[in-house]
Amino acid sequence: MGRPLRIEYPGALYHITSRGNEKKKIFLDDGDCVRFLKILEDYHDRYGILIHSYVLMDNHYHLILETPRGNLLKVMHGLNGGYTGYFNRKYGRVGHLFQGRYRGIMVEKDRYLLSLSRYLHLNPFRARVVERPEHYRWSSYPGYIGKVEEDWVEYSWVLSQFGKDMISSREKYQDYIEEALEHRVESPMMNLESQAVLGGEEFIEKTKRMLKGISLSNEIVERKRFVETPSPEDVIRAVAKAFGVKEEEIRNKSWRRSMARRVAIYLVQRYTGLGNEKVGELFGGIHYSAVSKASARLREEMVTDRRLLSIVNELNSHFKT
Repeated sequence: MGRPLRIEYPGALYHITSRGNEKKKIFLDDGDCVRFLKILEDYHDRYGILIHSYVLMDNHYHLILETPRGNLLKVMHGLNGGYTGYFNRKYGRVGHLFQGRYRGIMVEKDRYLLSLSRYLHLNPFRARVVERPEHYRWSSYPGYIGKVEEDWVEYSWVLSQFGKDMISSREKYQDYIEEALEHRVESPMMNLESQAVLGGEEFIEKTKRMLKGISLSNEIVERKRFVETPSPEDVIRAVAKAFGVKEEEIRNKSWRRSMARRVAIYLVQRYTGLGNEKVGELFGGIHYSAVSKASARLREEMVTDRRLLSIVNELNSHFKT
């Protein structure tokens, strides 16, 4: 059997699935789930990935993650490797924990992220593990409807599809999930192309052009950069202009409450390829976890603040690859 498709480029969105070797369990107790999520949170902070949804089942897990820096291979190698090391030490075992390579599907964000998040969140219900999806603890769904809060989960994009009011958006997203409990809803995975790409015709053709002359079923393809990434100075200059402030104010840690500074941190983290430690140094020596938390808070605010969302979208269009 050939290797599954791997494509890397800044801003790519993936549905990731990884299963236990020989279908064996990879989570034996709650402590295992807690540890896996801590590793996932750490990789979110260190490598700037955006985790839109997750669900941990007893013998596999699902993630929807976005890689602004085009670093999927590094992230997944560390995630599965780090958890395997923990699991083997805890249970006195050796060898592989996961069944070969993880499965990574390229996803067209605008067309499929919303329905794919529902597909993931319904996993425990479909498997008859719980009677209600919100009763399942090891899923991002309780956070989506406000029962818990994990600042490393990217709720904002999905919830913003239901409006700009956070409370109303959570309620409407729950209605969206409820719709699938009451009526049969087609799985987005029914539209998978070549077992590797989930998107419309234009997205599929774009992906195929990237892979011209390369078999989709048996190659690892790495596309780390299709265009030059902006420098941190470029980003800070553009943000300062958009907000009408001085660049020095954005860099200075004493202006930590400045909206322009927070937007600049978010965009530098997203588009320049710098790690969070380097981003922290650039903005006055803040800790890498503070960089991640500042970006998470900004994404939440964009759900409810239309003016902020408009400014960030305008800046995104300038830097987007």
